[in-house]
Amino acid sequence: MAVLVLSGVLVLVLGGCACVVWAERGGPRWARVVARVTLAAGELVRHSGGSRSGGHGGDDD
Repeated sequence: MAVLVLSGVLVLVLGGCACVVWAERGGPRWARVVARVTLAAGELVRHSGGSRSGGHGGDDD
């Protein structure tokens, strides 16, 4: 069961990354929307995961 869930998450991540690349190259409107959602989700994960990483690797404002 866990393998199916992780496979689904992997498919969503790869699809989101593909939409980001496609949107940068002038893809359709829906690809730009998916790209924005993907980038926003990435920012949320980045900010929420900072306390678990044990230190700051970037330049936080």
